[in-house]
Amino acid sequence: MKIIKLPYLIISLLLLIVEITIALYSKNEFIRAVFGDYLAVILLFYLLATFLRISLHKIAFLSLLISYLIEGLQFIHVLELLGLENNTVLKIVFGTSFSWMDMLAYTLGALTVVLIHNYKK
Repeated sequence: MKIIKLPYLIISLLLLIVEITIALYSKNEFIRAVFGDYLAVILLFYLLATFLRISLHKIAFLSLLISYLIEGLQFIHVLELLGLENNTVLKIVFGTSFSWMDMLAYTLGALTVVLIHNYKK
């Protein structure tokens, strides 16, 4: 029995490299903020799909839900509430400010993976 789905893991790692490259080198605000969030939900989808044994539609929904949750935590400034606002790693993972544009980017990313996997069928 397979423990992981290797193709999904490879896609996850490639997307992670792209995300890190964007974070380190992109000066374009649209690429960093919007496209980065669009890719983030796709990365999360493939990472979850690597390990979970549920339908890809459910994984897409779970990825979107997690992304929305993180954005909601930004809205209530959870890192400040927990006294963790100076933790660099958490600031990178959770972000620092709520944005409706981020919510749209997450939604489009989740729709993209659903469309890709529906097209493959």
